[in-house]
Amino acid sequence: MVLIQNTGELMVQRLFGTDGIRGKIVAANPDEKAAIMQLHDERSVCPTLMRLVGEALGHIIDTLPGEGENVVIGWDQRPGNQALVDGITLGLRLAGCSVTHIGICATPALHYAVLWHKARLGRMMTASHNPASDSGIKVFDAEGYKTSPELEDRISELVYALCEEEREIDEIDYAEFSKPDMGFSLQWGREHHPLWLSQRLTLFRNQFGISTLSTDFIHRPLLLDCSKGSASSWFAEWLTGNGVESRELSQTAFELNKDCGAGDFSPTATWTFEEAATSQHILLKNLKHAPPGMVVGAALDGDGDRCLVIESTESGFRVIDGDAMADAMLVAGTQQKNPWLIAASIESDLALLSSVERLPANVETVETAVGDRWLSHTLRTSLAAHSQMPRIIGVEDSGHAVLPSPHPRNEHCWSLVGDGAATLVAYLLARSVAQEGMLMERGWKQRVSVHNVRRELWDGTNQLSDEIEHITRTHFQQCGEITQWKRHGLEGEENLMLIEALIDGAPLSLGIRNSGTQAKISISLRLSPSIESETMALVMPKLAEHLANAMC
Repeated sequence: MVLIQNTGELMVQRLFGTDGIRGKIVAANPDEKAAIMQLHDERSVCPTLMRLVGEALGHIIDTLPGEGENVVIGWDQRPGNQALVDGITLGLRLAGCSVTHIGICATPALHYAVLWHKARLGRMMTASHNPASDSGIKVFDAEGYKTSPELEDRISELVYALCEEEREIDEIDYAEFSKPDMGFSLQWGREHHPLWLSQRLTLFRNQFGISTLSTDFIHRPLLLDCSKGSASSWFAEWLTGNGVESRELSQTAFELNKDCGAGDFSPTATWTFEEAATSQHILLKNLKHAPPGMVVGAALDGDGDRCLVIESTESGFRVIDGDAMADAMLVAGTQQKNPWLIAASIESDLALLSSVERLPANVETVETAVGDRWLSHTLRTSLAAHSQMPRIIGVEDSGHAVLPSPHPRNEHCWSLVGDGAATLVAYLLARSVAQEGMLMERGWKQRVSVHNVRRELWDGTNQLSDEIEHITRTHFQQCGEITQWKRHGLEGEENLMLIEALIDGAPLSLGIRNSGTQAKISISLRLSPSIESETMALVMPKLAEHLANAMC
């Protein structure tokens, strides 16, 4: 865990991981200190912890951008979420906030609701693609952006400070303040999300210069797997009504994210026909043979903020990841020869970042830390007033695509949001006009994680980091001529060591960083399409072994 400071009886450790707070749901209400330690020691969350987080947020709300003290809360279909929602509602109201519940929704719909209600803050109760036994919280500001690490550290410090205070909450306050000041129909997301997507459909069509969606490359019905999340109740019907015959599969799943959804898919995954047919995954086992290159299915994750597409191959099926979908959007969007800006994480395909070399319009690329909040952070400065939708994309290969969206209360403003449903719609539109020969040739990438390590022994700049750099460079020099070697970090990745270089003139990238939520360190190697990968990849087990021995 990251130590913020040592004060009072407990050491203040960061409560937030890469994307909010997540852990196994525990229904019991331990005392406050026990609730905090259970998150750190047992990776569990409970109503007491959520109440503390709510109180901390309420105490700093007046220091945040925006007006008023209204907080909007939404949640996904996890069985234990209601108790957690009650807990954070209690904390917020005890701290003087006004709370609005919008019920079950996708994370992008919560983003939209924050803007719609002109709220000061938004809270989404979810653990994304984690099992339904897990939950947690994502926090959004008044402009619909996820919180910064600095704000999360302030929240963590306040949570620890509150648990050191002696105070009691009587049963009457528990009963009264656990309920919202204002509640809407539990169908709020079901009613507003499709209408919002219809508005965005028109904008995507204009941006890609397309009036009618071609479905020649789609095997119908398109099999849709929304991971039994909010979109499973409406998205297939919406697609069918807009010309893409679709069928939702995940409503028959046992529970959210159980043998369904994008969470079980790797961006580089492939399956033979036999492997798909014998899979337990609800989408894979229902896929049908189709000519190579046809889109046969799509999967969202549990909270609906990302999407992966499945395409047929000669021998089976493969994932079309976020990088490939963003590339199709760039190809389609640059046909009108307008400049574009794309932000991609350090795990994205290197071929995507070289799009400028093959597209007819100016394309500016920038790399960011892992996490869709860093994509939005990088792109938001480009959201000046536009009469048309800004030509910007943020992407992660995991299926997160951050795209502009019109502000529901200000026609001259734009927001940025990752929405799996909108990502699929934008990709299908782009594919119907993108010229196949201009789509990128995929590069090669591999990730390896070393588990059960002491993460404090790695910081990206220490002696261990120097050793890893030396091993890497020595190996690569045996594979070809190495030039333009550069080692650096990135904003948002405080322990990242990113190495970029050319081998025989072609780009390569190696990134090593600690996990934000687990006791593991990750190694990511990316190579340009022209680099022979077999020999280069032999460095991965060497690095993993060295880190395992040094960080045990």
